[in-house]
Amino acid sequence: MAVLQEVKIADKAKYLTENFPFEEMPALTEQRRCIHCERIITVGDYKVFRDVGDGFEYICCPHAPDCDGTVIDWTSVEPG
Repeated sequence: MAVLQEVKIADKAKYLTENFPFEEMPALTEQRRCIHCERIITVGDYKVFRDVGDGFEYICCPHAPDCDGTVIDWTSVEPG
């Protein structure tokens, strides 16, 4: 089982720009739904956790560690 440690990010815009794993990066102010906790989140509130074993960093739901959702689990919020 991986041991994760939270990493404090000073410049969230820069970190997201350099590490976002998909082609279209959302704005920090954009809202998404995390499919793991079913909450509406603001992208810029994300947290980062590092696997102390291999150093891999995960962009996580702002509700981590209670929620185990990562950036891949964030969907667009339907207008309404």
